[in-house]
Amino acid sequence: MSRFANLLLLVLLGFTRAYQDEESVEDDGDDTVDLTTRILATNNGTDELLLEGDLLLPKTRNALKCLYQSCRWKKNANGQVSVPYVLSPEFTGWAKRKIEMAMAGFHSSTCVRFVPRRGEYDYISVENKAGCFSLLGRQGGGQVLSLKVDDCLYRGIIQHELNHALGFHHEQNRSDRDKYVRIHWENIDPDMAHNFYRRDTDNLKTPYDYASVMHYGKNDFSTNGRDTITPIPDARVPIGQRRGLSNWDIRRINMLYDC
Repeated sequence: MSRFANLLLLVLLGFTRAYQDEESVEDDGDDTVDLTTRILATNNGTDELLLEGDLLLPKTRNALKCLYQSCRWKKNANGQVSVPYVLSPEFTGWAKRKIEMAMAGFHSSTCVRFVPRRGEYDYISVENKAGCFSLLGRQGGGQVLSLKVDDCLYRGIIQHELNHALGFHHEQNRSDRDKYVRIHWENIDPDMAHNFYRRDTDNLKTPYDYASVMHYGKNDFSTNGRDTITPIPDARVPIGQRRGLSNWDIRRINMLYDC
């Protein structure tokens, strides 16, 4: 084969690969920026009252208490957990596909099914507001989950917010976290310290997961660029990934909802 033919083949393969991987390239982006850093930076522009960076404060109950059946989505007779949703008409084309593909990641590995709303009373309203944020667990009625088009449409961010809506806290806020990470309070703005408080969480008897899509990055909320969270005993363990649900994220969903 001539050099020109080889070059043409490589170009064609490149276009084919780019077309096939278009979604994954958009999802993964710059790996030097972790999921929560992007979320927190985006949420700086919202007027919403947020807890832990991206948990929307509800008007009906404590957003940080989601241990019981009242905040879980209901299971159908067929054993599937249906979570009705509506997408804002502002999401069109690639944006709509992005959200639906991230939802499909739950469908392939859990009994949770995000389904278009058909008149159900409880549902998630996915909207293009000024930030990436969600309520914690099922609230009753329509509840907002915001995915700002220009900043939040990455697979890991979408799944992070959907996981909040299913009832899951941030990993580093779980009740036993002090055995696994060290919080550097001296590097955190005192006004932001509440974002690092331990919560009364149901850990489902599962191990701490540094790889969880729900974990903060090492220097989130830092005032001086130094780490705010250090894994122990090995500080080199990576945290704050945004590729999507980890194996333990998936297992916990299945355990919480008795899949």
